[in-house]
Amino acid sequence: TRITRKIYLSSLDGRTPETVWFGKEVGTTRLASSELKSIFDGKAPFDTPKPTGLINRMLEIAGVQESDYVLDFFSGSATSAHAALNFSASKKLAVNFIQVQVDETIDSNTPSGKVANSFGIGSMTGLGKERIRRAGAKIKEETGADIDYGFRVYRLDESNMADVYHTPQDYDQDNLELFADNVKEGRSADDLLAQIMLDWGLPLSLKIEEVNIEGKRVFQVAGNSLMACFETGIDETFAKEVAKEEPLRIVFKDAGFASDTAKSNVKQLLKQLSPETEMKVI
Repeated sequence: TRITRKIYLSSLDGRTPETVWFGKEVGTTRLASSELKSIFDGKAPFDTPKPTGLINRMLEIAGVQESDYVLDFFSGSATSAHAALNFSASKKLAVNFIQVQVDETIDSNTPSGKVANSFGIGSMTGLGKERIRRAGAKIKEETGADIDYGFRVYRLDESNMADVYHTPQDYDQDNLELFADNVKEGRSADDLLAQIMLDWGLPLSLKIEEVNIEGKRVFQVAGNSLMACFETGIDETFAKEVAKEEPLRIVFKDAGFASDTAKSNVKQLLKQLSPETEMKVI
């Protein structure tokens, strides 16, 4: 008589996972569609989502722990982000996720495309962002888990700084104002902050706060690790207030100083009042 017995991964540490995963363990495409419909008012804005159970299984096998990162280079409808939030809530862990997706347009002629458009979604990245928002709200409502449901979105682009190549004879009184600001037109303060953080090797996941100093919008990154102000009218009074925070680094726009004299005075004041502060001008 031949006796067979089941061996479970949970009871045999180190056992190589089976190469075939069944739907009852990791979910099915039908279940995946149901999951998506559950957060989009009973409608499916995408045809081929993956079940979150599949990603959850991968996270368990990988042994994901506190502060680990889940990286998905083919985000699609952001199933892995949804699964990471579920995993964080159920395990009471702070698991991070990074989603990468080409910003392709959704075909509005398909049934799912029409559904996506009805939610104001026109691209795959837009779908991913909306799913993460809705999934986070649903998980928070159902579990009450005290985890971070927020996320940031960054788009790969060229430098924020204008490519300016001019010889002295190019300058005259009529066009000097064209060269007053070397930041490309249309770039926001958030764009500039992201570039500065990358230039200084700071993770984009660091906590960013906005404070008001002397009526100006100032970014504080990871406490006093970095401060940045990209507004105009930077002068000595502003510098004295900023110096009280003793930031490790501080950044201004070159065109943001009230005058050339103010620029020199701000630099000297920071040296005197907060000697550990490294000042950078872009």
